[in-house]
Amino acid sequence: MVFFKKFSERKNMEKKVAVVTGASSGIGAELCKKLGAQGWCVVLAARRRQELHQIAAQSGENTITVVTDVTRQGDVEHLKTEALQKFGQIDVWVNNAGRGIGKKVMELSEADFDEMMSVNVKSALFGMWAIVPYFQEKNKGHIINISSFLGRVPFVNSRSAYNAAKSALNSLTANVRTDLRRTHPNIKVSLVMPGMVSTDFAKNALYGTPSFPSASGSRPVIQTPQEVAELLFELVENPKPEIYTNQSSAETAKAYYSDVAAFEDTMFRG
Repeated sequence: MVFFKKFSERKNMEKKVAVVTGASSGIGAELCKKLGAQGWCVVLAARRRQELHQIAAQSGENTITVVTDVTRQGDVEHLKTEALQKFGQIDVWVNNAGRGIGKKVMELSEADFDEMMSVNVKSALFGMWAIVPYFQEKNKGHIINISSFLGRVPFVNSRSAYNAAKSALNSLTANVRTDLRRTHPNIKVSLVMPGMVSTDFAKNALYGTPSFPSASGSRPVIQTPQEVAELLFELVENPKPEIYTNQSSAETAKAYYSDVAAFEDTMFRG
């Protein structure tokens, strides 16, 4: 009996644990399913209790759900505590929660701007504040911040404050990555920049989503959340500093930074 108990404990220790925010739908939900299918223990966090339970039921046997408002630092700290109490460790922390907006810069209110920064930047900052000291103590771990291609290229002006928030997240991610690389090189920090993904993101954006033309006049490449989740799982297995989830976004970003004026001229012609 003692042998089997120790064997079971050792097997549990071999399991890896991921915390995923924004896990009740979209990319976060699909990532949880993928992780669970690969034998990971998964901690699902979001505000919607019922939807969390539904996704957890599809994410393997080793899951817990933690109702979390990621704009509240206390909730995020509680999320970390619950994960550690249940599974005894955390290996990967995914800051995935976010929300869009449908207003141009001069249409924004201060409250609009504050909400975008809170949901899209402060939530990830709270996540990093919660998990980095734990990872430093372990001297290993992996943080994944889900940003957006729009944080690199001002491609959709009606997303204005969302774009600005994701740009800020890009910068914070790069800064914490270089800080940790100097002192704790075994802690990996990754930035993920999806383009258009077929989720309810557009429908749930504050003030909706106006139609917009592509810069080239062609239809944009739209990925499924399952496709993005596959790429995220590859990133979990093989950490990189940053990735675009589709090559067209990477090419567009290169074109933008190589000649901003020419890129903007193309947008106006489009």
